[in-house]
Parts: sequence; C-alpha cells; structure tokens
Amino acid sequence: MREYPLAAAIKGRLSRAARALHSVDPVPFVGGMLDRSFSLPMGSPEYGHNTLTPGTVPFEPSFSEHEPGALRFGIEPLVGASPITRRQEATREVRRLVAPVFGSEALRWFDERSEEWRGNRIDGRSSYGAWFGAAFDDRGLAATKIYYELQPGQAGYLPGRAGGLTRVALESLPGLWPIFTSIRCGRQSGSQRVTFVHRGTLRVGDLGPLMTRLGMGHHLPSVMQVVGLALGGRFDLPDQAVMVGLRDTEHGPELKLEVLLGMIPDVPPDFLGLLQLGLAERPRELNALSQWLDAFTPDESSGPGRFSILSIRTTPGTPARVNLYLRPIEFELRERIEAAQPEPAYA
Repeated sequence: MREYPLAAAIKGRLSRAARALHSVDPVPFVGGMLDRSFSLPMGSPEYGHNTLTPGTVPFEPSFSEHEPGALRFGIEPLVGASPITRRQEATREVRRLVAPVFGSEALRWFDERSEEWRGNRIDGRSSYGAWFGAAFDDRGLAATKIYYELQPGQAGYLPGRAGGLTRVALESLPGLWPIFTSIRCGRQSGSQRVTFVHRGTLRVGDLGPLMTRLGMGHHLPSVMQVVGLALGGRFDLPDQAVMVGLRDTEHGPELKLEVLLGMIPDVPPDFLGLLQLGLAERPRELNALSQWLDAFTPDESSGPGRFSILSIRTTPGTPARVNLYLRPIEFELRERIEAAQPEPAYA
C-alpha cells in the first residue's frame, strides 16, 4: 500500500481546523514549506529527532487567550536538515510572507532585527537553527514568527529593548539562561521576544522581583493562581521545566511563563478541566478554547492529543492570560523512542 507524505495529513488537518475556527486556510500560504518539511511518510521515526517537540512530529498548534479565534501553529522545518539550512529556510519563508501581506516597511523592520541570523555562517554548537510559526484569522495571515537559536554571548548584543529586558531578567533571576529569540511580524506591528530556560528548581513566587522591576508585580497572584489551579496546587517547578520570555509591547513589557508539562512528574489527570475552570469567568475565551480543542480532535478520537506547554502571559495592565500548546494525537509516531526522553536543545 502506498504511503503518502505526512505533509498531506498536516495540510488536511490545518484546512479542517481553519473551517472549524472560521479562519482563512493556511495551506495556500505555507503549503510549499510543509511539503518540503514533511516529505517522509506518516510514522517515520526520523520525525522524532527534533528539538521543538522531541520524540514526536515537530508540528505544534497552540491556543492563545490574546488571539482566541486564531489558528496558530509552529513547526521545525526540514526534517533531517542542518541547522544553517533550517535557519535559511525559515528566514526565507518569513520574508516571503511579510513582503506581500504586511508591506515593504514591515520587511525592512524584519531584516534589521534578523540581520544577525541571515548570514551563511552558524555557530558549530547549534542544534536546530530556527523554528517557524504563523497565525491566521478570518482576515488572512495575522502574524508570522521565527525563533532563532541563541548561542552563549549573543543575547548580550540584542538591539533596543530586547537587550535591555535581557539584562533585567539576568539580574533579577540568576537561574535564567537565554536560549532563543523570536521575531514576530503582525498586521499592526512587530516585536522581538527573548526566551530563557530556568536552571534549577523555580518557585513561582521567585518571579516576584523580576515582575516588580517590569511594573507588573501586582499580577504575581494571578500568575500563581493559574499555575496552582492547573497543576493541582504545585508551585515548585523542576529544573529546566520552565521557560521565561520577555518582549516589549505597546502596553509595556510582557512576561511569558512557559511550563513544560512533559517535565512535570505529577500533572493532574484532569489538567484540562482545571484549566477550563480557571477560564469560567471569561466565557468568550472558554468557548474559544472549546472550539479550538474540537478543531484538532479527529472524528475517531475522544481528545486532540497531549498538551506540551502551559503558557501564561501578563503585562503591567493585563493579568494572567493563558496559552496552551498541543501535540496532536493523529501525528503521534507509530514507532516511539521510548527508552529515553531526548535532551532539550538548551541542556
């Protein structure tokens, strides 16, 4: 029996999800990159050797309270490619999308921010190079994003507010280690985020000094409420189970706390129900989450898959809001690498 490339299944799921979420179909925009990235058959073990979603296919849809109706996803492009080839591919795709959709000024802005990573040389310690992301709504492409792998020392040379936020983070929480920077081009504006992994156990309350310096210390209780509710009262997060992202926005600095659920030993069995309980006072967002879950649940399945990351975002004027990242059940590998969990790229 003929085995079709995985790209066909991913494109089919994206098209169906777009209909369910009433967004524009992403496939005409990114179909070529999906074909190049997922050309092997469904279930090929090569897909598991990646740094975005180790052990399974590097395709990760996500839900955001800030974009409740959007179809969002990230991929690690070009299975088996070198970090420099992957970085060039992701950069080329972002530039290809930005110019006709958001205009020449947005492209110039992106080129300025990405100049450090657009050459033909790459640090020999690089493990993946870059990831690619995009978001679509009922008007079309809402945003595209690239995640560039950082090497030791690069974070200190980031331009503008990204560099300033990096220094504040490292001074406030010494366990942080910069691992990537993401550059986002959207319909209205662009932004750059720096993301750190935390080495050593992190008590959620330890974020207090950093949040206070960023003018959002008063939102620490709402962050702790989301974490405590979703994780069944756990506030101590293990070594390298937490990432912290910082970016500047029109509303001031934004902190993004990401909990890697696969590294939490006792995630409650009713994790999703607890998270939905926390959204009960925001019925619009709760309904949008339910629609998103349905959009990625195959007809023959009782659920969409495994949740990989619980993410919480806040600014000085905005309390904690939730992002949720998914490893779709229909793209789980038939041949798992069960003997050992692959090490994170930032270990």
